[in-house]
Amino acid sequence: MSEYPIRQFPCRETNIGLLLHDPQAGNTIAIDAPEEGPILDALEREGWRLTHILTTHHHGDHVAANAALKARFGAEVIGPEAERDRIPGIDRGVRGGDRFEVGSLGVEVIDTPGHTAGHVAYFVPGANALFAADALFSLGCGRLFEGDAATMWESLQRLRALPDETLLYCGHEYTATNARFAVDVDPGNLLLQERVKEVEALRVRGEGTLPVALGREKRTNPFLRADDPELQAAFGMAGEDPVAVFAALREKRNGY
Repeated sequence: MSEYPIRQFPCRETNIGLLLHDPQAGNTIAIDAPEEGPILDALEREGWRLTHILTTHHHGDHVAANAALKARFGAEVIGPEAERDRIPGIDRGVRGGDRFEVGSLGVEVIDTPGHTAGHVAYFVPGANALFAADALFSLGCGRLFEGDAATMWESLQRLRALPDETLLYCGHEYTATNARFAVDVDPGNLLLQERVKEVEALRVRGEGTLPVALGREKRTNPFLRADDPELQAAFGMAGEDPVAVFAALREKRNGY
């Protein structure tokens, strides 16, 4: 278990609130700020004080509480430079390839455009955590609102390159719907079937499905496997260009 505790909690309808605490420095980081109330409640439960907000992209359900939390705590807002003019309260812009420190934690910025043009993910090796927001979901990926299939496929390959033991945290609780889609397009995948059963049991108990080890996602998430011959064959696109496979998968998922 990491020495840096991470707390997850529901926000809005499907968003996931995330707090990462650094007990050495006394810092607490919110990854995105979907809703003020649940974030304040989580901070109070833990006895933590918010010091930083790491924004992944400009969508309202990820930045809605930036201004209020910054005003209350004086938290530093860090976000993608490419979306600076659309992120409330931003203090520092970052780009893919940047690395910065928050207390005793190193944070690596990964460019993940596709869902939005400037979307970034944050990899925190010391906490063994990838905060992918709306680029990568468990058994799914984000819709292509401001990018095309080729752009998103490149983004997901960057995330796929991270170590298998990395724990994936996402911006929304979409896993149950993603699971129905995934097993539809890859019905013979036994590892996927195990994950689907796990997800169903968690949701019946009212529990969240995250985090999940990235290594499991690499073997079960269709969107990370557009270049996998087994997935291509199962999906009826054997030998085709991975971008075309990815685009077809995304288009099919849009209908769920």
